[in-house]
Amino acid sequence: MEEKLIQRLESAVSRLEALSAGSNGGAFTAGGGGSGSDDTAARGPSVVAFGDLMDEHITKLSAAAEAIGDQVMDISNIVKEAFTVQKELLITLKHTQKPDPQGMAEFLKPMNEIIQKANTMAEGKRTDFFNHLKAAVDSLSALAWIAYTGKECGMSMPIAHVEDSWQMAEFYSNKVLVEYKNKDPNHAEWVKALKELYVPGLRDYVKEFHPLGPVWNPTGKVFAASKAPTAAPPPPRASLSSETSKASSSKPTVGMSAVFQQISSGDITSGLKKVTDDMKAKNRTDRSGVVATTEKESHAAPKAAPKVGPPKFELQMGRKWVVENQIENKSLVIEDCDAKQSVYVYGCKNSVLQIQGKVNNITVDKCIKMGVVFQDVVAAFEVVNCSSIEVQSQGSAPTISVDNTGGCQIYLSKNSLETSISTAKSSEINIMVPGAEPDGDWVEHALPQQYIHVFKDGRFETTSASHSGA
Repeated sequence: MEEKLIQRLESAVSRLEALSAGSNGGAFTAGGGGSGSDDTAARGPSVVAFGDLMDEHITKLSAAAEAIGDQVMDISNIVKEAFTVQKELLITLKHTQKPDPQGMAEFLKPMNEIIQKANTMAEGKRTDFFNHLKAAVDSLSALAWIAYTGKECGMSMPIAHVEDSWQMAEFYSNKVLVEYKNKDPNHAEWVKALKELYVPGLRDYVKEFHPLGPVWNPTGKVFAASKAPTAAPPPPRASLSSETSKASSSKPTVGMSAVFQQISSGDITSGLKKVTDDMKAKNRTDRSGVVATTEKESHAAPKAAPKVGPPKFELQMGRKWVVENQIENKSLVIEDCDAKQSVYVYGCKNSVLQIQGKVNNITVDKCIKMGVVFQDVVAAFEVVNCSSIEVQSQGSAPTISVDNTGGCQIYLSKNSLETSISTAKSSEINIMVPGAEPDGDWVEHALPQQYIHVFKDGRFETTSASHSGA
């Protein structure tokens, strides 16, 4: 800690000495370039603050990456390189006018090359550090805040852009935390350093110095895109006229050019065939005028099979467990969960999901022959648009709702007997409760699905229908 403090103090002293020396030098001329303007821009408050940001957070990231080594160290060096390039861009814009779109592309070219190098490293064969690489690569998109030119550019405001970019990267950083939990604390330190680099690091920097976008110099030099080499002048027109006419006469005219050429010639019917009496439809014997059923069937479009997306089983943004399109999978288990997370099950068939812990809420949507076993739910358990569903509560659940579902069997534990159950547009809803004796059999209760409505005393009274056999 003391060594880092000494390093920062020495860095501050060196900047003050450079500032003192620069005050005796020449003045910066508006619109001019050169090393003098660069030195002046490098001593600007926004550039100095960005250097402090790198000294504080990049140092932590590099130290954590060095403890892990391998590809984590490589990608961390690329992150450091990207921030170094952005610092150079901040110096450049201090003495540069706001460029046009072509100039902006040229201005951002060094940054794009670094990001492309990071993308190349994350592609290819999946390695043990895939989540580290993806987290770092996705985080680099936050540096694109410097390309914000106004509402019409299609980007979010700089502060929001940095936060949104980190949220994308956090999806993979959370996977790193889950993978190395109770294994290697160095990976957690690396994730922490990476996050603090952007939030609050880069976010707070942009908020203080560039909340409305980068500040360009209206009297600075023009940053123009590099011009492409000029093409050789065309040959004289006269030398091509005879050759062009020969080529056009030797090649057949096609497309609409042929049509207009034939019309202009005046002979537009020479290529048509004459229709004789036996060729007319009214005189043909092979046409009965009746459309056969087989002909209709042949034109009927085949029904497309329903599309099924790829199976998913993942924690998104650290908040939502997503279980989608699982088919014939009876070993789905969510172990590491907490009361702030939710579970969303969609499009599963002939599968069983176990949730071993307390979660905020659970939703089962468009599933067939699906079984869900859970412990505790803070808010509600919802079943929507399903068929043949089995639900078992091993703990407590304040509310269970069943909507637009055909066939749902719910097993309640002794701790969930006070659960409020609501149904809508559903049928065959059976509730199983424990027997009176500890080792007794389950007792089944069928919820009514038919109701009788009677208008009485100025309003309708609704009661469930009951049937009695002879």
